[in-house]
Amino acid sequence: MRVMLAMSGGVDSSLAGALLLDEGHEVVGVTMRLWGGESDTGCCSVSDVDDARRVAQQLDIDHLVFNFGEDFDNHVVAPYVRAHVDGVTPNPCIECNRHVKFDRLAERADLLGFDAVATGHHARIGRDAAGRPTLQRGADRAKDQSYVVHMLDRDQLARTLFPVGHLDKSEVRQRAAAMGLRTAGKPDSQDVCFITSTGGRETFLGDRIPFRSATVLDTGGRHVGEVPAVEMVTIGQRRGIGLPGGGPKRYVVDVDVDRRTVVVGADDDLLDRALDVVAATWVDRPVEGRVLVQTSAHGTPAPADIGPGPDDSVVVRWHAPHRRVAPGQSVVFYDLADRCVLGGGLATRP
Repeated sequence: MRVMLAMSGGVDSSLAGALLLDEGHEVVGVTMRLWGGESDTGCCSVSDVDDARRVAQQLDIDHLVFNFGEDFDNHVVAPYVRAHVDGVTPNPCIECNRHVKFDRLAERADLLGFDAVATGHHARIGRDAAGRPTLQRGADRAKDQSYVVHMLDRDQLARTLFPVGHLDKSEVRQRAAAMGLRTAGKPDSQDVCFITSTGGRETFLGDRIPFRSATVLDTGGRHVGEVPAVEMVTIGQRRGIGLPGGGPKRYVVDVDVDRRTVVVGADDDLLDRALDVVAATWVDRPVEGRVLVQTSAHGTPAPADIGPGPDDSVVVRWHAPHRRVAPGQSVVFYDLADRCVLGGGLATRP
């Protein structure tokens, strides 16, 4: 099989290439040039492209670089900025997977005659009783990335490979080291690639949008402080919200960018019984009934019942009070065995 391998310059995609070659596939490595601005974190730096190229040389495979900068700007960076203006907390890495890594790259693979696209994600592709592909958690639960690729449907899964999904991360590094791959000890990328570690989110956004101050109120409507930038505040935040120290812990429980108000309360004030989800996608078909729901990349899934809501939304009804989810964050549905992804969408305001 002719496989296009997305190479980020990290150890997972490096070993993925070696495993694909061991299986007898014809492999071509591809690195996507996404962000043209300053970058010292994530997977878009010049050094990452260089690492990918050198690993391709070690594996003796061709290496190509595709410039998807315009797609990245349109589908990831611009929506990220716009979301903050709207008081929404985005997840740019998931949108990059959705629109670039598993959409734009697959289109390019089709044009060049590849049979499949492979990545180094820690997820697995299984089969149901009818032989159709399913999306499953990676074997290493601590590194599982099924949450961030939840948008893949059966057609996409049918031509996607996750060669390291059955391995623990420690084994990935051990195997890479045994092969002498230069990325064997390279740290994992943890941050958004277009947000620098020196400037941070505030500098990035501050260069692109005007910040507006906001009044901080308690749950009783009393004025308790001010924040200089309502666009920087998110649900659940405790630090940087203009409150004096020494008192009880207070968290952001609501943000209204139009009225320029932030409401803070106790931890219990963050608990909800229900959640509305929009822009839902499904691996196969829409699901109703009892499922497990995960609301962050490495969060603990919680039992809930899901069903259709107005305007194609999905209503999540928690079995026990659940910490409020910031609008814009991904909400992913798993089967009751906590193994297979059923679908997912974006949290919205109630």
